[in-house]
Amino acid sequence: MSRTRRTGEGRGRAGSMLSGIAVALGCVLFLGGFVWGAIVYQPYTVPTDSMTPTIGAGDRVLAQRIDGSDVKRGDVVVFQEATWGDMPMVKRVVGIGGDRVACCTDGQLTVNGKKIEEPYLPADTNASLTGIKSTTVPEGRLFLLGDERSGSLDSSVHLGDADHGSVERGAVRARVDAVAWPMDGMLAKPTGFEELPGGISRPGPLRLIVATVIAGAVLVLAGAAYGPIAKRARRPRTRASEPVGV
Repeated sequence: MSRTRRTGEGRGRAGSMLSGIAVALGCVLFLGGFVWGAIVYQPYTVPTDSMTPTIGAGDRVLAQRIDGSDVKRGDVVVFQEATWGDMPMVKRVVGIGGDRVACCTDGQLTVNGKKIEEPYLPADTNASLTGIKSTTVPEGRLFLLGDERSGSLDSSVHLGDADHGSVERGAVRARVDAVAWPMDGMLAKPTGFEELPGGISRPGPLRLIVATVIAGAVLVLAGAAYGPIAKRARRPRTRASEPVGV
């Protein structure tokens, strides 16, 4: 057996081994990413347009399962409260226990006297329609508003309740990170709340999970494609026959 042939076969075996490793690792990453996502995230379909334009009616969102104690101002949360209809609802947290919430000063929501910039609101929002009287959020509870302030059934509608329209933290099921369908991607950071004590929440690991799944798919496809490509490359090339002179 020639040295060239032995070298070619050695390279072929090494390539096949690397191809198998790539496929195996790709499967681990691909399936592991899906399992990781299923453990951390829960999909929800938003039934109303109260969160327009951030989230529309019928949109499919991905929400990270969290404990209510981890919720911060600016979070868009999924919660379930008997006095609100006892069904999963999606609203934005604008106040936590101890906060003084009111609307409006110069057309803006205020929390503890600070005017909050809310770029996620519809451009034609009429602040006067919100009409939130100054109220203090009870400890251990959350004050929630829809981004569509003129038509959202939120804390402003429940202000007459004993708890000033608030919802207990334990009612929160998850925090929305992204709109999966239509594919609008990750929600924008609620920067208007950054300077308040406690700051804002960091996004969950959704980007890393998606990157893991994509990397796994690429490795599987690349490893699977190696065999046919290498086999084709090893085929001996036949020289075209020369024309016979007359």
